[in-house]
Amino acid sequence: MLGNYGATIDFANASLQRQGIDKSVNDLISEMKSGKVDALFFMDGANPAWDIPRAEEFATLSKKVKLKVSFSTVPNETAAICDYVTPTHHFLESWGDAQPKKGYYSLIQPTISPLFDTRQTEVSLLTWAKSAAIDAASEQPALDYLMKHWETSVFPTQSRFAIFRAFWDNCLHDGIYEAPLALTSVPSFNGDVQKAASQVRKPVQNALEISFFETVNMGGGQYANNPWLSELADPVSRTSWGNYLAVPVKWEGGNKISSLNNINPREIYGEADIVDLEVNGTKQAVTAVRQFGQLEDTVGLAIGYGRTVTGYMGKALGNNVGTNVYPWLSVDAQGNTQYYATKVKVSDPIDKEDLFACVQYHHAMGVTGKDPKSGETLNVDEKTSMTIGSGYQGGIVDRSIIYKGNLDELSELVHHVEEKRAEAAELNSKTLYPINEFVDNVYSQGHWWAMHIDLNACIGCGACSVACMAENNVPVVGKREVGRHHEMSWLRIDRYFFGEYENPNTVYQPMMCQHCDNAPCENVCPVAATPHSSEGLNQMTYNRCIGTRYCANNCPYKVRRFNWLDYTKADMFAINEPTISNESLPFGADNLTRMVLNPDVTVRSRGVIEKCSFCVQRLQEGKLTAKKEGRALQDNDVRTACQTACPTGAIVFGDRNNKSGDLSKKLDNPLNYIVLEEIGVRSSVNYTAKVVNRSENLDA
Repeated sequence: MLGNYGATIDFANASLQRQGIDKSVNDLISEMKSGKVDALFFMDGANPAWDIPRAEEFATLSKKVKLKVSFSTVPNETAAICDYVTPTHHFLESWGDAQPKKGYYSLIQPTISPLFDTRQTEVSLLTWAKSAAIDAASEQPALDYLMKHWETSVFPTQSRFAIFRAFWDNCLHDGIYEAPLALTSVPSFNGDVQKAASQVRKPVQNALEISFFETVNMGGGQYANNPWLSELADPVSRTSWGNYLAVPVKWEGGNKISSLNNINPREIYGEADIVDLEVNGTKQAVTAVRQFGQLEDTVGLAIGYGRTVTGYMGKALGNNVGTNVYPWLSVDAQGNTQYYATKVKVSDPIDKEDLFACVQYHHAMGVTGKDPKSGETLNVDEKTSMTIGSGYQGGIVDRSIIYKGNLDELSELVHHVEEKRAEAAELNSKTLYPINEFVDNVYSQGHWWAMHIDLNACIGCGACSVACMAENNVPVVGKREVGRHHEMSWLRIDRYFFGEYENPNTVYQPMMCQHCDNAPCENVCPVAATPHSSEGLNQMTYNRCIGTRYCANNCPYKVRRFNWLDYTKADMFAINEPTISNESLPFGADNLTRMVLNPDVTVRSRGVIEKCSFCVQRLQEGKLTAKKEGRALQDNDVRTACQTACPTGAIVFGDRNNKSGDLSKKLDNPLNYIVLEEIGVRSSVNYTAKVVNRSENLDA
């Protein structure tokens, strides 16, 4: 009807991803029931004994199968019911290839040697099949098999190289090979549009509906053994360590469920209502949260939680982090999994969860304010999920935290940002500190490091936060400590809503140490543990810190973290004494555990403050590399961990003194501003105001 065939739909470059079919799994269960299956082999990552609607039935019927083999690299529910577990290599230890799009061939090559006594899945299958392609004397049979396949199947599709070895080396260097595509005729559409439209499900009138969805950190549950991802707060609900039932703000059926957004955040301290959720006659207790943007008469719950068999993290936590919702999923007549249900009941609160891990109210930068409509004083900070009022100020208090506007009022937004920044500059000029003189005489002489974050590009995925934890050895503290406001993440992503609460706009704001040139944390440290460098970095000297926490209390951005506990057991010397027996190795003493730590970054001990360092270890590495090569360091030579991980390029790090660098170009944007600029701390992080292109007519 739209004429997309041959225009926007290109069959010559068809995507070959996501070709799994739910019906095939259901057909397998039927064959298992009839006794037609003699052997089952489960690839790494496949876990049908847990992550399908008929998981319990699958596990029961698997007893009829004579041979069950799992290639899983970590414990899971399916491996637990198998006769043999033959772990495969990690993908960073493996050879392989892929064709994500028609004609696009990508190579997978190992970056490290195997850590364990494992064998690649493909090699195991070829060995057991007694394939002639396997040479017992070969040190890398997977590579040999892969090269033979490319020589016979891929090499003939090109004419650039005369010999295969040259072609192979070039593809290995590039990592991808694009084969010339043959012309394909555009197929004609012969389907019945009306029949297809009739299959679209209509909502049931006056009925509560639940939707099941994946979160960015847990997926379908395959990442349940990764503590970094479990501790990462969900970008929408800002909760961690579990899945929580999202209920609408306006919903008559849930009036007794407390709305955390109307309670003083200093009084909730990690409490939330627990309700009984019944779906298709099956009832479980879940924790409920109010969620702006959740449609009235609908609720939502994430899949991927409630695992019963995981690795070391699962053992430490007793497994069962969250609620397993897969039994609530259904299968339609065509064998497709349905990620919704209509036979839903939500009870009134039956209990309170004391260890509710929601970081939305932690480390707030605002205080109280007045409702611009009623004039009533509200004891809610600016991170309370909604921005009240129509002004550009961030939150319900007039502070420069979030600037926002619509595209059709862009000129007014630019004028407003300029006006507010001018007011802040005038206010900051009334100071006894010779800030400008220090900038002219010190920072202008060498590097002056800074960062720019585009709020229009940030999607709140959390990749930067996880990358920061991995790069800087940031400890994971667990659900109880998160509920007590003790999370250690150096980079948090604040989430703000504005507009109508039923259909709001969203702003994600990455917030880390702002490396203020007039840093209030430096003035109050009694032992000079947090000095300022000549390059504009707010530094931390860990072995000088005595844990007074004056700096954290004096930080307006609340980005400093205190080590409340000995997360690495580094202070427990008796436990960390080396032993001869491998069974009694102390925590963190084995090489495998230590591989998770970055050797270029200090592992902090209990009782000290830590925070973002602008990845100073990467700056030092860049300086040493430039010195070795006999050249000056360029700001583009150094990329922070958060910048490297950002999928949208929202974060740019660089040298303000390099006027031709990427950072300087970003800083010229008239929509740029500094958070809390009016308090005169002179932050080194700039943000771009949020601009939405939304029609008010559609809202009406």
